[in-house]
Amino acid sequence: MAGLLSRERIIAQPGFNRWLVPPAALAIHLSIGMAYGFSVFWLPLSRSIGITKPAPGDWKISTLGWMFTLFFVFLGSSAALFGAWLERVGPRKAGVVAAFCWSGGFMISALGVYLHQILLLWLGAGVIGGCGLGLGYISPVSTLIKWFPDRRGMATGMAIMGFGGGAMIGAPLADILMKHFATPTDVGVAKTFIAMGLIYFVAMMCGAFGYRLPPPGWRPLGWTPPALQGAMITSRNVHVSQAWRTRQFWLLWMVLCMNVSAGIGVIGIASPMIQEIFGGRLIGVPGSLNELTQAQKAQLATIGAGFAALLSLFNIGGRIGWASLSDYIGRKRTYFIFFALGILLYSSAPFAGRTGHVALFVLIFCLILTMYGGGFATIPAYLADLFGTQYVGAIHGRLLTAWSTAGILGPVLVNYIREYQIGRGVPNAQAYNVTMYVLAGLLVIGFLCNLAVRPVEERYYMTSDDLADPRGAPRRTVQHG
Repeated sequence: MAGLLSRERIIAQPGFNRWLVPPAALAIHLSIGMAYGFSVFWLPLSRSIGITKPAPGDWKISTLGWMFTLFFVFLGSSAALFGAWLERVGPRKAGVVAAFCWSGGFMISALGVYLHQILLLWLGAGVIGGCGLGLGYISPVSTLIKWFPDRRGMATGMAIMGFGGGAMIGAPLADILMKHFATPTDVGVAKTFIAMGLIYFVAMMCGAFGYRLPPPGWRPLGWTPPALQGAMITSRNVHVSQAWRTRQFWLLWMVLCMNVSAGIGVIGIASPMIQEIFGGRLIGVPGSLNELTQAQKAQLATIGAGFAALLSLFNIGGRIGWASLSDYIGRKRTYFIFFALGILLYSSAPFAGRTGHVALFVLIFCLILTMYGGGFATIPAYLADLFGTQYVGAIHGRLLTAWSTAGILGPVLVNYIREYQIGRGVPNAQAYNVTMYVLAGLLVIGFLCNLAVRPVEERYYMTSDDLADPRGAPRRTVQHG
């Protein structure tokens, strides 16, 4: 089995069609993308004892929601910890380990539901599943960048688009399975976890065994690397052990953290935000949300859910659209647009809310979500441009700790600022105004960090001796200062 999973075993033969690799990457990312759809389990799990309604001993949704936080904390942590290992052993072995972790997390969580032990859910889906997320996230990105040096942005966009779209397939599938397995004494979540764990295991194993790596020195037929080494694209490589010591790494860490913090904060409050800001205006009646009847509130809840789904679609489209555009205009210019346009859009959102322009409000946040998704898809290509492709998976893994940080920072900022505003007597409809200006402020920080990015200094690049070393490590110590 070790030989079957080895890096040497997956070096492609001459004539291999590189377009066979993106479907393998999508199989992995569509599977782990279900992390975004886990909220579909919260309500059924909150009445796993009471069945029809919560009963004493049932879990609170806030308690279950810790799984979502653990997902992204361990995604970034495991990607940082095992990124260098991935580059050494190859994406197939990493993909297989990811499949066992992600699917195994479902199985342990199923046992947790059966025994009604929340720690098993946190350990299974949150910790072990989160580690599967980290390895599953970076292995396709690293592989596709090597196959598509001529279209790095498009290649990473294709893979990461799958992560954004995984919940659109997984959440409806989970709903269908829970209804199928539900009985008068069981909400059907445990069996659904088992079924989905098996489905995702098969899909991810197919993806892992579909991986191939290009031979050393391979280039697409007829393609010549652009003569932009003096600008923002290099043909050389920086070792992962040196990359994190550079100023460029930490500038890009801040770029990703600020972009994600702003976007993920909006995703977490999208549905209640539009309902509270516009209230009855969404259905053509006067009054705030609290002044409506239960039937009218139910109509607003449907509209809020539709708004969240629409944002998800634009999130997905932005991943492939912006990343592909970055191949033509450059990564730095792409992020310049993200931050400059994002500052304008966040600052304009309170105006759209005050004046009652629902269509303008929706358009603003749809555009914001394209740039949220585009930021994820463009950052691996940005890293490859600056640090080379040889260790981009490992470097990307370490950079994803910015996502873990943003996954806490964004929602905490949005939720606590809103609560503070309401506590001071600000109407619910206006409680998001200050939040939007704070998020715009985060983008100002990201804008300045992106502006400061320059090519990596000569002293950090690997020499020919470094490249010849089978351990892959620099033979010298880079002098700093």
